[in-house]
Amino acid sequence: MMPAKDEVDIVFRDSESQEDAVVSDKKGTPNDQQDMHRMGKKQELRRNFRFVSIFGYSMILMATWETVLTGGQYHWVSEFAPEKHQRFLSYVVGWLCVLGWQTGIASIAFLAGGQIQGLIILNNPSYVPERWHGTLLIIAVASFSIIFNTLLARKLPLVEGTVLVLHIFGFFAVFITMWVLGPRSSASSVFGSFQDNGGWGNIGLSCLVGQLAPIFSLLGSDAATHMSEELRDASHTLPRAMIWTAIVNSSLGFLMLITFCFCLGDVSSVLSTPTGQPHIQIMYNATQSVAGATALASITTVMAVFGCVNNVATCSRQLFAFARDHGVPGGAFLSHVRPGWDIPLNSVLVSFGFAVALSMINIGSTVAFNSIASLGTCALLSSYIISISCIFLKRWRNEPLLPSRFSLGKAGIWINGLSVVYLSMAFLFAFFPTFPHPTPNLMNWNILLYGVVVMFSLVYFALQGRKVYAGPVEYINRVY
Repeated sequence: MMPAKDEVDIVFRDSESQEDAVVSDKKGTPNDQQDMHRMGKKQELRRNFRFVSIFGYSMILMATWETVLTGGQYHWVSEFAPEKHQRFLSYVVGWLCVLGWQTGIASIAFLAGGQIQGLIILNNPSYVPERWHGTLLIIAVASFSIIFNTLLARKLPLVEGTVLVLHIFGFFAVFITMWVLGPRSSASSVFGSFQDNGGWGNIGLSCLVGQLAPIFSLLGSDAATHMSEELRDASHTLPRAMIWTAIVNSSLGFLMLITFCFCLGDVSSVLSTPTGQPHIQIMYNATQSVAGATALASITTVMAVFGCVNNVATCSRQLFAFARDHGVPGGAFLSHVRPGWDIPLNSVLVSFGFAVALSMINIGSTVAFNSIASLGTCALLSSYIISISCIFLKRWRNEPLLPSRFSLGKAGIWINGLSVVYLSMAFLFAFFPTFPHPTPNLMNWNILLYGVVVMFSLVYFALQGRKVYAGPVEYINRVY
């Protein structure tokens, strides 16, 4: 049975003094307490994060230069979608977020593992990488991430601040080294030369198809929102941390992109590098030193590993929140928070198990694994489109928005509109294959996998979800 809003209100009002003690123990502020009461949620997670740590968290997870409320999107859709569509759209977006973030652990662990293999080849050219080696490295990186998200969970904010320092100083270490020691292309070559290496026959189309990798480097802007119940004064701190993350990471990413374009050297030799990692080859070409290239590339590898740490935190909290609202099977188990741990341990462990299961696909086919891994990008893009479209529609209709401590003001409708247009285009091209007329082995099977997952979620909603899933908006106490 779907919970009735009135029943939820009574529970909170009868236990208000108990809630005060819980919030105090979890280090929340009065604003945090008010927000949790309005959303009809119990404070179960410890608020360890501050501005610097959540800023570092977002920066590390997005990690743009290296890659040349906990519910997040589904909660926003539940509040901002047209009333008659709130429950269904919120449910679909929740599933898309689960899909996007759950595949993210294996994806980032695969990237980190690939970089580790590249460093091994650089230092030991006789090493022959095998697919099962990559799978073991995926599991190793994921296991390392699980340790930080369980046994060391309370130290995670301190780690985020420390790794943020590495993120910034590492950028300058690579940036300065490349400009001082690297080969130099002319400005006319960098800004005026375009190559259709995909064979599409059109530079514009080739760029649109090839934007999936740059999108992946900027994906995850919603990551910090899934940690909001562990952030002190979240309604004030979170949006500002997200804005600064976008500004700083995009700026660093653009500067590093320009740097590598100028210091690229021979494109064909870089793309055919025995390390399998073009950025490692570029660093070696610049330094002409195995030790120097290893030191520089190790920075990006460490950042990729900690990006996986943050991905585990994000996807487990998102799964916890959606399970708490009865959006997935086994909701009671996945949303359980063990006393004393103050983390959704069951969701963390299930996320780890899912990543391990996905990594096994890599043993049989790296292409199949990459298709599933990149599926997360499509899922998150579609969740962004639906979420922003709902807010855009309310602005377009001049319907009142909830009072907030951060607002885009009059520019909001323009920002929302442009975002939907670009994201829709990116979503479409995310399903394109890398090359025209691909063989089955090189085909982008995302569209099939995406359709299967969406259909499964719809079937589950029809059979069970509609009976138990009310949507976050049903729990809200209208205190404003």
